[in-house]
Amino acid sequence: MTHAGPTPPDPSDRDSARVARHFRQILLWPLQLIPLSTAAKPSQHHWEWLARAGCTPEWREVQDEFTGDPSEFQERHYREFVTFLPHVQRFLYGQGRGSSTLNGYGDSPMRVFRRSDIKQIRLTFPDDEVLTLTVQHIDLYFFYEVDVALLAFEYHADNVPLWRVQDIGYRFGRVFPARWDSEGIPEQCMRNIEWLGENGTVLMESDFHHRQAFLSHACQHREARVGRHWDFLLRPMVQHDSERTGELRYRQLDYHHLPTLTYLSFDDPFELSREDFFRLGMALEPDTGAGLPHPHEWLEQFERDSCYDHYWDPLRRELRTSMRIICSARAMVMVGSARSKGYVDGDIGMLGQFRHQYFLLGMIAHFHHAAFLMLSDRMVLAVSRLDIDDAESMERFRLHIRNTTESFLRFNHRYWFHDVSKQLVAKDLFQLWRRQLNNEGLFQEVREEMLDMSQYLDTEASRRQNDVVLRLTVVTIVGLIGTIATGFLGMNLIDAAAQPVGIKVLYFLAVLVPSIAVTMLTVVSSGKLARLIDYMATDDDFSVRERLKRFARIRLLRVPRSMRAPHQLAELPEAEAPSE
Repeated sequence: MTHAGPTPPDPSDRDSARVARHFRQILLWPLQLIPLSTAAKPSQHHWEWLARAGCTPEWREVQDEFTGDPSEFQERHYREFVTFLPHVQRFLYGQGRGSSTLNGYGDSPMRVFRRSDIKQIRLTFPDDEVLTLTVQHIDLYFFYEVDVALLAFEYHADNVPLWRVQDIGYRFGRVFPARWDSEGIPEQCMRNIEWLGENGTVLMESDFHHRQAFLSHACQHREARVGRHWDFLLRPMVQHDSERTGELRYRQLDYHHLPTLTYLSFDDPFELSREDFFRLGMALEPDTGAGLPHPHEWLEQFERDSCYDHYWDPLRRELRTSMRIICSARAMVMVGSARSKGYVDGDIGMLGQFRHQYFLLGMIAHFHHAAFLMLSDRMVLAVSRLDIDDAESMERFRLHIRNTTESFLRFNHRYWFHDVSKQLVAKDLFQLWRRQLNNEGLFQEVREEMLDMSQYLDTEASRRQNDVVLRLTVVTIVGLIGTIATGFLGMNLIDAAAQPVGIKVLYFLAVLVPSIAVTMLTVVSSGKLARLIDYMATDDDFSVRERLKRFARIRLLRVPRSMRAPHQLAELPEAEAPSE
């Protein structure tokens, strides 16, 4: 039985005339990297493992334009560079070759790897229509001392109807299906996705229809299984909670519908309705007439919060330079006129800026978002493994929090930017992106969690230190009694000067052994003795007789509860709590 997908619009409808002359999309996939088993520090250089010769023939490190021949450095590279402020330039491109700084600070803290074997994507929609997209780049970004990787997947096509563009944004970027229908067909997903190599060779296809495989994996590992085609795309990286072996492992960080950046050029972009822009910006399915229209208040709120209309004026439709940018947590969409040379130029026009400047803005914003989620997850993991009654667990927790705090401090000073550019569009768009992703709120939340953890460790260290000081004080007080008593030996009460050496040794042992026993007993019972001293010194309401009774009830040596008989446990006085 053929599964019925969304019904295409009637060709006589005006939707069929609204065709994207050029459709380009960049899919971003943030991933949390699991520490390598061969190293102890949580923040490691995972790209070094990926770059080892012969380790992964698919991925090759990309050298940027600044490391090549200066005569080949183009104007678009220069325009991209000067868009950003100096501190962001150092993050993206590093420092110059003539810099006298150390290598770790001179180079860019970002490493990029690219695979070139996948040339096309063949999408099969629920209505059985097939569309082939051309792959531009598949890049994997690593960041120095931050256990986060970011996959950037760029693809494009020409003359794609608007409703099909909306369908791609709604269905393609899903890592796994959320549900299936009664026939076992995955909903909200493509019917099939194929990675094509040279000459149209199928390298891998999706397996979203294998419902039982996803159900079993979620039941066994408490984590959703990544689709087979996405798993192939990331190889040799391996999903952490899976049976596959591999040193470089990753974990999903955010929602399974991956964020995208989309560029669209239309003959007349003003033909798009308010609801069309809403569906594009929110990555919703196209309007086929089966769903309910969105409330008017929703559209107004969306336009206030997510639309950047500095170059968009519906009252001046004759302007070919009109451009609208939509930015939400799910998608960034740029819509303009296909008749404007400044908009469609791939080098110095808006298309070139979309692929370079605006992509980097989105990458930085989503990298910030992923880093905060990673740090928060790391702290949750540390707390979940904490056992306050286990000294080794406390020490592991202390080391884990110290390393995480160090990573947060390095991230804060190296990567955390409030402003990245002073150019109007770039500056406003980055602020809009940060606000949509709630990066400022996540930063404050992680910072407060770090402070809470540090305060807990400081409090625990102070408590342990105070406890040690208290016990040493008790030992000193008890030792003072012995010191006074043994001081009489200096008065020649026992004249052993003329005695043989053996007798002197016996005298020495007769004093040494009891002294050691008394000292050890004092250390073991220092807590109870401290309470006794507190009773004797501060409780003025108690008489001497009552204080002596309290002293008699305190047992310096106590048999562990696990070794006592039941009748002994029943006769325990209230003053003897388990903590004693």
